[in-house]
Amino acid sequence: MATVNPTRMELQKTKKRLATATRGHKLLKDKQDEMARQFMVYIRKDRALRREIESLLGEAMGKMSLAEAQMGTTALEEALMISAAAEPPELSTGNIMSMKVPKITPAEKTSGEISYGFAFTSEKLDDAYLAINELVPKLYELAAVEKTCDMLSDEMERTRRRVNALEYVMIPEMQATIKYITAKLEDNERSNTIRLMKVKEIMHAQT
Repeated sequence: MATVNPTRMELQKTKKRLATATRGHKLLKDKQDEMARQFMVYIRKDRALRREIESLLGEAMGKMSLAEAQMGTTALEEALMISAAAEPPELSTGNIMSMKVPKITPAEKTSGEISYGFAFTSEKLDDAYLAINELVPKLYELAAVEKTCDMLSDEMERTRRRVNALEYVMIPEMQATIKYITAKLEDNERSNTIRLMKVKEIMHAQT
């Protein structure tokens, strides 16, 4: 405990600081609990998206393999080289417990249109191409969800350190300071009372 001046003013100041720290501790605890709940929601969402994407990607790759078997590797690569430029996604932010988290929205669908010719390509390539294009929004969503999980994890760690600092360092120190000042003031009060009593005794003896 730092050296403090044991005065009533200092006692009132410390009590106010303790009340503020106690309220802050409760708010941070509530924030920590809510962030943990949100984190678990996003973790479950991440797992579900991963399973869905892995399943869809497996199907798309199977179709691509069939297309390659029918067309040959060179013809497949030439067909895929002729593709329209994809529009970049729209980036925005959401809000979780006053923390900005990313949102990624695909551009208006133009990439779903097949841009290569049909004369020398297999219908299996069309199926694979469309299946992969359907995956793009889910990949964007997965990227945003995983980034949100990382941000929530970092913020939870920062909040945990603040909660621990208040709970185990600052609040106990202020409580100890209040106890120390109170004890000192009571000692001073007793000393003043004893002095006054002695003065009264002396004055009474002199009369």
